[in-house]
Amino acid sequence: MKCTISDKVSRSKNTYRICDLAAEDKPREKLIKNGSGTLTTAELLGILLGVGTKDMNSINLAQLILSDCENDLESLAKYSVKDLQKFNGIGESKAAAIVSAMELTRRRNSQAKLQKPRFGDSVSVYDFMKPELVDKTKEEFWIVLLNKSNYLIKKIFISSGGINNTLADPKLVFKHAFEYNATNILLVHNHPSENPNPSQNDIDLTKKMIEGAKILDMHVLDHIIIAGNCYFSFVDEKLLFN
Repeated sequence: MKCTISDKVSRSKNTYRICDLAAEDKPREKLIKNGSGTLTTAELLGILLGVGTKDMNSINLAQLILSDCENDLESLAKYSVKDLQKFNGIGESKAAAIVSAMELTRRRNSQAKLQKPRFGDSVSVYDFMKPELVDKTKEEFWIVLLNKSNYLIKKIFISSGGINNTLADPKLVFKHAFEYNATNILLVHNHPSENPNPSQNDIDLTKKMIEGAKILDMHVLDHIIIAGNCYFSFVDEKLLFN
């Protein structure tokens, strides 16, 4: 591990005292006022460190650590307390704080994957929505809202129709998408007749949804029609083009 200060951080050119910064430029104050998303990775790590050394402030020290792991947080997460203590200015307490933060992130990501399914194909959508629709005697239209990584945000009932027809209002669909800050949308409805093939109304509605999503910088990923123990996917059948 490359842990010497040497040429990586120039004290004369890059080092300054945090206390000398304007209030709006101090990492902790920026976080409180503007949110954590406005800070650089070095600034966030600098807040964890608290203080630096006589030769560099906490942000410079954070930059040194990040340089050592090539700015890869996955690599940083593998550093042990002893690994971090090899850096000048990192004692047991600071090292433990960094390791703890990495472990909290790991657990958060693990919980998110367990609690929120990720949709990668039509089968995953069918399996997820089949219990909701398979035995219904009337058509129902649902949407499945996803984040940009296609993890579930929420499934939402939109409307119910007759035996062979239901209509979803695009304005209502996109209202829900905005409310939950969704990036991607899955359209799902059922055919109680157990004929999975889409009607012309289904095709026209899908086109409207795709066009509306483009305007709003969203994406309709698929439209699934559940018909008993089988289903129709607009993507699989090449009827959906974003």
